[in-house]
Amino acid sequence: MSVRLKKINALLKEELSLIFLHKLQDPSLGLITITSVKVSPDVKIAKVYVSVFDKGLREHILEKLNEIKSLIRGQLAQRVRNMRRIPELNFYLDDTLDYVEKIENIFKEIHKDDNKTDEQN
Repeated sequence: MSVRLKKINALLKEELSLIFLHKLQDPSLGLITITSVKVSPDVKIAKVYVSVFDKGLREHILEKLNEIKSLIRGQLAQRVRNMRRIPELNFYLDDTLDYVEKIENIFKEIHKDDNKTDEQN
């Protein structure tokens, strides 16, 4: 990935985070974190990965974000004026934390089994 794309990704992540924090004050959205942004090489499309705290609302929130993505893109255009083109935003759930939690639980089970085996010997 080029340095230019890395800078664009970082800029969009920062600006989107600020938009979510200050402009989108919808209580139904709950706690959302922008985990990463990946812009296509032609800067036409941006994949925005979000982490949602409430597991039960993830699909609803993702659906809602995709419904209001043109509003969010408009806010982004107002904030980032030095870009010629504001990419189309596509929102995706970032399930990295779920994966980490699952692996941690597996390690805990392994340690429990090891402790039981040690106690029996």
